[in-house]
Parts: sequence; structure tokens; C-alpha cells
Amino acid sequence: MEPKIVTPPPGPRACHVLERDSRVVSQSMAREYPLVLERAKGMNLWDVDGNRYLDFTAGIAVMNMGWNHPEVIKAVQSQAESLTHGAFLDFCSEVPVTFAEKLVKFMPSGIDRVYFSNSGAESVEAAIKLARRATKRKYFISFYGGFHGRTMGALSLTATKVIHRQYFGPFLPVIHAPYENPYRPLNASSPSCGIDVVNYIDEEIFRTEVAPDEVAAIFVEPIQGEGGYVVPPVEFLRQLRELCDMHDILLVCDEIQAGCFRTGSFLACEHSRVVPDIVCMAKAIGGGLPLGVTLASDELMTWPPGSHASTFGGNNLSCIAGLTVLNLMERENAGKIAEMRGRYLMKGLQELYSKYELIGDARGVGLMAAIELVEDRNTKHPAKEKRNAILKSAFEKGVCLLPAGQSVVRFSPPLIISEEEIDIGLSVLDRCFAEVTGS
Repeated sequence: MEPKIVTPPPGPRACHVLERDSRVVSQSMAREYPLVLERAKGMNLWDVDGNRYLDFTAGIAVMNMGWNHPEVIKAVQSQAESLTHGAFLDFCSEVPVTFAEKLVKFMPSGIDRVYFSNSGAESVEAAIKLARRATKRKYFISFYGGFHGRTMGALSLTATKVIHRQYFGPFLPVIHAPYENPYRPLNASSPSCGIDVVNYIDEEIFRTEVAPDEVAAIFVEPIQGEGGYVVPPVEFLRQLRELCDMHDILLVCDEIQAGCFRTGSFLACEHSRVVPDIVCMAKAIGGGLPLGVTLASDELMTWPPGSHASTFGGNNLSCIAGLTVLNLMERENAGKIAEMRGRYLMKGLQELYSKYELIGDARGVGLMAAIELVEDRNTKHPAKEKRNAILKSAFEKGVCLLPAGQSVVRFSPPLIISEEEIDIGLSVLDRCFAEVTGS
């Protein structure tokens, strides 16, 4: 469905709500647009002034099967009539157990136990605690550009923007390494893209900063999300897995944004044929309700009762939504659709790359795609202000996109997007580039 702007946003009702928001709600959220949502359906969002938007964000990669899917709504409504809060911390109930049984069937062999929480950050916190308890080690390694959440443990791993960390320390003992970025490689002259970063960890970090036998886990996003939708070569995760095995370090894959078939595979790490020790998931796994999960092997997740728990973890409403989403993704062959639509989207992004020098790189896997804007293709200097201008122009024309990294436009639409809707979004984006570049 085409976007339809009847009142330039923000309209009068939106302005009224935003003014009220500014008086009573913490302003710590960095909202990208003055968008005040009233309802949503499938691929479309409506604001309080009657404007209709075409969504390429999926609510930050949450609504993979579309906004307000009728089967999810029906399942949640039905569950609400019998049990909303099951107090899973103290009592057992069937819905979370059924969901966990279903979820582990999507996992690589050996990942067969689930811990429930309420968000991505909480799923990472659980992984931190599990890794420390299992290894009796205290240090961690993560990557520049990585985003793992904003609670204190997760924030210790995060290294995306200084505003996320400013004045919140001291943090957990985390050492950050460069992420393997083919567009901005650690060693531009090296043909071994994929192992330079792993060599850096092995030869520099383990030599100068921390002994490997003190490192509990390495946390990695198989495809970086907030850092710029950076797609590393498949060798990167494989070499990282080998490094971890060599030193008895746990490998934790943060699949919070990339998981649930967004890249075509249920987990993004599957593209590298790597099996992590711990998997963190959230966002799309809850179908729009708060749900985080931390998964590991039965052997690893052996912490005793009382080691870790959450009042709302395993909430019945969230778990029935998650179970319904898993069934939908399986029935609708969501992975195959994400692959097909992703190829179609990438073809369109490559055409924009050929047309506009402002685009330095077009990349992605499945429906986790991006374009990186640069002032000059040789220097690759980030074109942040022009990126922001394009996002603003697209929003004013009724297409919702989100930024990532320094100057990246990310594309993470619901997996139900059609080729026609991709064409509409790309056409609007083409007009935005023409305006900003004056071409």
C-alpha cells in the first residue's frame, strides 16, 4: 500500500502528544522522528493525524511477521482470558514450556535449554552471568561498533556511541577489539579479510591486555546491527570459533537483531556454519511483546536454583505471542521469503549505488540490508548530515527508515514485504537522493 501523507508531520494532534510527552516522560530516548503512532497493520503505520507510512524498520527488527498480525492478536487475547502473569519464577505453566520446546527445534544441535527474560539487554545479562559461573573467569571481549544493550553488564560490552556509556562507569572488565568490516578493513592491504581481527585478538590483546585463560567469553554479533549493518566475511566467525576452542573461551552470539530468519537463516551465525556456546535473542522472538531468551547446552546451563531469575521472565502473554510467531514463520517459510525479498531489495540498492556517488557501499544478507553514505568514495569520509537529510525527506514522504553506524541507512522491514512495496520504498528513496544531491 502506498504511503499517504494528509498532514505534514508532525500534525496538530502529534504536536499535542509530543508536548505532553516532553513534560512527563524521560527524554533519554533518541527518537528519530516526531512520529506519534495510533495503529499499525502489516507493513503500514498510521499516526494520530491520519498519515499512513510504509515501514522499513519493523519497529527495530521486531515485527518480522508484520505489525499486529491477526493470529498473534487472537492468541494473546485468548491467553489473557485465562492467565496473563504465570509467576514463572515460582510456579510452572505450560505455555512457556511449549514455547521453549518449539524454540530449541530451530537451534543448532546442542543448543537445547532456554532461560527467559524480558528484553535483549536482559538476555545478554544472563549470558554474562552464565559465562562467568561456567568458566570461573571474569574478563570478556566484544567489538567496537557492537551493541548489546544498555543495562550495566550489557553496556560494558557495547561500544557504539559514547553517549551510551558517558558517566555510567565503572564497567565490567571488557576489552574491545575491531570488528571485521570488509568496507573499512583493519588492514586494507591484507588479502586475508576475515582473520585479521582474530589474529589481532590472539597476537595483541592476549599478549598485552589479558591472558586468554582469564577470558570467560567473547560476545559477537554475527552481523553488526546498530554499528552499521556490517556483514563480515564468513571466515570471521569460523576463526573466532577456533580461537575460543583453543583457549576454552565461550563464544556468545548476539542474535537479538539478526535472528528469527531476518537474514534467511533462523540464526545469522548459521551462514558461517558456526555453533556458538550461548545464543541471545529478543526483539522478533516476542512478536511485539517483551521477551528475551538466552540459550545454551544442557551441559553449560547447569546453574543451581536461585542463581538467576526474573519476575516476568516466561510471561504467558509474551510466550504465547512468541510461540505463534514461530509457528507463523515456519508455516510461511519466512527464511526463504527473506532470502528472495532480500535479493530483490539488494538489486534495487545496487542500482541506487550506481546512480549516486553519495552511496559508498550497499550490503546486506536477506532483509538485513544497508547503504553507507560517504562524502567521497575514495576517502570514505562518513556523510552523516546528508544521511540524516535523506531519512528526514523519506519520512516526510511517508517511508520510515532508521539510521545505523555513523552514516548508514538500514533496511529491516517486516519479512512479509512484497516486491511492490520494496519498489515503492526505493522510488521514494531515489527522490530523496535526487533532492539531497541536487541531481
